[in-house]
Amino acid sequence: MFRQKMHIVTKQNKIMQYFQAVQIGRQRANKAQMTLFDLAGFAMLTLTTKKKDGKFLPVGEETHVAVIHTAEGYVTILVDDEGYTKAQSKALEKNEAMEIFNKARDSGISEYDGAQIEIWTESYSTVQNES
Repeated sequence: MFRQKMHIVTKQNKIMQYFQAVQIGRQRANKAQMTLFDLAGFAMLTLTTKKKDGKFLPVGEETHVAVIHTAEGYVTILVDDEGYTKAQSKALEKNEAMEIFNKARDSGISEYDGAQIEIWTESYSTVQNES
């Protein structure tokens, strides 16, 4: 019986940690979404958590900008230090996505220096430095 009680406490603790990660991540992603909305006129919230070593963590507090190419078009994204996407524009023509990217950089948001980013279960290469 004692073991069962310990199991319940552990399970509740894991649920609470996930809930806390979602809450913190949502605040960070919402902030990124509003920033991108101001720059692009439209922004969609993407990830609020990331899973590392079997644990859910909130997306990072830092914000960087990048552009990716999806099947639908070019998308300007705001990501954390590890490339987990917090907010994204709608699919656009490349010049439109780059215009938003440049506005973000001009506003003080640093360029994401990684080569890959994560949206949901997909990984995309950054394309803002392509000619």
